[in-house]
Amino acid sequence: MQQHFGEIAGILTAVFWTVTSLAFESAGKKVGSLAVNLIRLVMAFFFIGIYSFLVRGHFFPTDATLYQWEWLALSGLVGFVIGDLLLFQAFVVIGARISMLIMALTPPFTAFISWLMLGEVLTLMNWVGMFITLIGIVMVILKREKRAENGQIIRKLKSGYSASGILLALGGAIGQATGLVLSKKGMGTYDAFSASQIRVLTGIAGFSLLFFLLNRWPRVHAALKNRSAIKRITLGAFFGPFLGVSFSLLAVQHTEAGIAATLMAIVPVLIIPPAVILFKEKINWKEMIGAVITVGGVALFFL
Repeated sequence: MQQHFGEIAGILTAVFWTVTSLAFESAGKKVGSLAVNLIRLVMAFFFIGIYSFLVRGHFFPTDATLYQWEWLALSGLVGFVIGDLLLFQAFVVIGARISMLIMALTPPFTAFISWLMLGEVLTLMNWVGMFITLIGIVMVILKREKRAENGQIIRKLKSGYSASGILLALGGAIGQATGLVLSKKGMGTYDAFSASQIRVLTGIAGFSLLFFLLNRWPRVHAALKNRSAIKRITLGAFFGPFLGVSFSLLAVQHTEAGIAATLMAIVPVLIIPPAVILFKEKINWKEMIGAVITVGGVALFFL
């Protein structure tokens, strides 16, 4: 088990992200995605702090170097503030299942950004995997529409989901990919949970500034009074920025980034059963095949 610790961490990350995606979708529809983002990061900060104090004797990551603080803070700004802000709004607009399917593009984006920043080269197989991943996503987000115009039947492809929601999820994927590359560059061998706490702290600072600029603090106060939403945010905070993000960094530390990213990308398949059971979503055969093709393309991308 020890030699496959990174792979196991990657699979657990996908499970955790499945839970947190559904929890935050539900909470975001009740109190808004902005309030959910800030509250869940504050909760995660204390979750990680308590864990780190019990395990390492440090509630706050005071043992991190300036280099680690700089890169991990930048990673938190890009990943949590920009990326997650877009993703959480996508949850509200098009739902967690479709959003997380589009997020399966994170591994190809990660490789491309790594090529730009770190000089890693994309192979022909990488490009094939990226193409197959896109085909899977297109199968899910496009549907064939048939309607009558001037006595003629016209068939054309049309997105079954709003363009703004798809673009929001796409922005979330790019933000997460960039954040992962920055995290890998800054973390090194440093403790993954404490590295997550630095990223979370930056996220809290970024969202707090955003709330001041947009005058959204009343929404946070209103969200804190919504007991149903707070329960869901607490669940999402525990499985998301606490366990999910920390285990994603553990996966990157203990196995190749490509393998870790591929295992994390199985969320679109994992999220289908709970989406059907909890939210009564109707899944057709084309969407299921599209989800499988998407994950298969991501897997092929890293062979």
